[in-house]
Amino acid sequence: MKLKVTKIGNSLGVILPKETIAKLKAAQGDELFVTDTANGIQLSAYDAEFEAQMTAMRAVMKKRRNALRELAK
Repeated sequence: MKLKVTKIGNSLGVILPKETIAKLKAAQGDELFVTDTANGIQLSAYDAEFEAQMTAMRAVMKKRRNALRELAK
């Protein structure tokens, strides 16, 4: 797909076609993430940093299940 860089206010940007937005499952106001890869850049609605934080939290929750259960009372 070929996109044209256009001036938007004092910045430059691209306008994504409706089909691309649908594939990203994005809507107005959503955040998209740009990731550097070996082949260039990747645009996605997936936040790798947030996923890493959630994985770490799941490990803590599993290890400290009883303490968290007591704190929830």
